[in-house]
Amino acid sequence: MKTVVVFRHVPFEDLGTLGDTLHECGFQFHYIDTPVTSLATFDPLHADVLIVLGGPISANDETSYPFLCQELAIIRQRLAQQRPVLGICLGAQLMARALGARVAPMGVKEIGYGPIQLASVAQASVLAPLSGVPVLHWHGDRFEIPDSAIRLAGSAVCDNQAFSVGKHALGLQFHPEVSQTGLEGWLVGHACELELAGLSLGELRQQAAHASASLALAAQQVMTRWLDQLYT
Repeated sequence: MKTVVVFRHVPFEDLGTLGDTLHECGFQFHYIDTPVTSLATFDPLHADVLIVLGGPISANDETSYPFLCQELAIIRQRLAQQRPVLGICLGAQLMARALGARVAPMGVKEIGYGPIQLASVAQASVLAPLSGVPVLHWHGDRFEIPDSAIRLAGSAVCDNQAFSVGKHALGLQFHPEVSQTGLEGWLVGHACELELAGLSLGELRQQAAHASASLALAAQQVMTRWLDQLYT
């Protein structure tokens, strides 16, 4: 059975619906909670797939959060060896930095459900099932597209929402993994951010009720396509 290591930064930002898809595709995964677990002896190349999840810190915050230095080094080594990496939100930003691209604040927050616009090259990519499907956005930073990568998607608020490098690396600024039930953990964990942004919890719940079923199906298809691309 192929193995997946998942770097998790806060407990409520987990694999969500993607965990079920991994099991259905015959992959075994386990989490490493990187803020509290040393990565000093971690073998960057051992796992078949590395997934780096999101979190409420900046990809540029290694001074305040030194564990990010270890994550960046691991991601950089895997990408250099073309070992599979999937990054979501903070994870994608760390991938971009590891590939030499800049990550910086947008000046606005993009929080809530909304569609992405696929680039023409992405119409036949693993992201094709997300065409017209609202995804969950939750970020204030934006990555630039690395020189070695292909831009796959943008949104009305953030022009860079996804990139790929070959078949082995996929970075997603948005969140495809969050279920309607899982969102409740986000509403608690990000309560201060939501209050400061003046966002309505009721509206976010309504958006999730409308979008979660179609998003879960599309996310399953995206993950299955990406894994098939890697191993078939």
